[in-house]
Amino acid sequence: MKTISLLGATGSIGVQTIDIIREHPEEFQLAAFSVGKNIDLARKFISEFKPLLVSVQDSSDCSTLKAEFPKTKFTFGSEGLIEVAVFEKSDILVNAVLGSVGLHPTLQAIECGKIIAIANKETLVTAGHLVLEAAKRNNVPLLPVDSEHSAIFQALQGEMDKNIERLILTASGGSFRDQTRAELVDVTIEQALNHPNWSMGAKITIDSATMMNKGLEVIEAYWLFGVPFEKIDVLLHKESIIHSMVEFHDSSIIAQLGTPDMRVPIQYALTYPDRLPLISANRLNLAQIGKLHFQEMDFKRFRCLDFAYIAGKAGGTMPTVLNAANEAAVAEFLKGNIRFLQIEDLIEQALSTHQVIANPSLATIEEVDKETRQFVHSLL
Repeated sequence: MKTISLLGATGSIGVQTIDIIREHPEEFQLAAFSVGKNIDLARKFISEFKPLLVSVQDSSDCSTLKAEFPKTKFTFGSEGLIEVAVFEKSDILVNAVLGSVGLHPTLQAIECGKIIAIANKETLVTAGHLVLEAAKRNNVPLLPVDSEHSAIFQALQGEMDKNIERLILTASGGSFRDQTRAELVDVTIEQALNHPNWSMGAKITIDSATMMNKGLEVIEAYWLFGVPFEKIDVLLHKESIIHSMVEFHDSSIIAQLGTPDMRVPIQYALTYPDRLPLISANRLNLAQIGKLHFQEMDFKRFRCLDFAYIAGKAGGTMPTVLNAANEAAVAEFLKGNIRFLQIEDLIEQALSTHQVIANPSLATIEEVDKETRQFVHSLL
């Protein structure tokens, strides 16, 4: 029995993690979880799984739930996230929260020796050097949950890192993959949220449409697998059947395939190095699909991907600026305050005005994150 702490239980990854725990009650126990404001869904999870600890965003919700579930301990806010992450009765932390708020809890959990199943891109993007250093010092495994990184992780089983020629991340292209930049000027929020392949949260879906999601994944791959940016490629693959590939020195390429279902990489992170059946999954039928399509990535069409490579290669605090500016800009787009292409403009301005700080401390990263968000808002 593996006991799990889950950050972001009511988000897309969180809900699918819950599905896996529900499907394998003899293998997994939900010991603790955190939620934001979806208290109704939190109530259902508490009733079903009877966790020992639950964290919510607001103190008022914390008080309400305490009265309803006296046998469960409740906490709230940023300190609550850390309490869930380091909960002494859990073995694995699944970090499925959105944004840079996942950084502190992850670092604290690593110091406690927890296994980390990481779906929170921003933790590695903004502070990859700190996370990798802490994980190495505490002998803690970082198990990828993103489908692309899980695919690479699976392709590398039994292989030696020295034989890697390049990593190939695949990208669906998002909501607007077949549209020109001129056609993107007046796209609506609803159109941007209409992803052709995957069911994800609003912020990640927008990031997929701008290709920032893939850019963050490139930086994440750099930290997870220790491969230089020059050897990390992105390939447009509309069907999302091949989740990513690894090419080796001898020209062999190993790919991981499957239907678009995030439960597969989530479950692999929870069961590694073993596998469990996923009975409810749709099996891949290549004969039925017939054809798979691939296309070179156009960096002029998807400027956010270009920004990510620039920020990643610059290193230091530049990826923090990239992530913070993107989070702030996407939030404004989802509020209807800016147009879709202005997301790119705001990110570009934030990157172009920043002076890189090499090897930043956690305090420096947090300060740069705050200053970048303020800068973006000052431009509106």
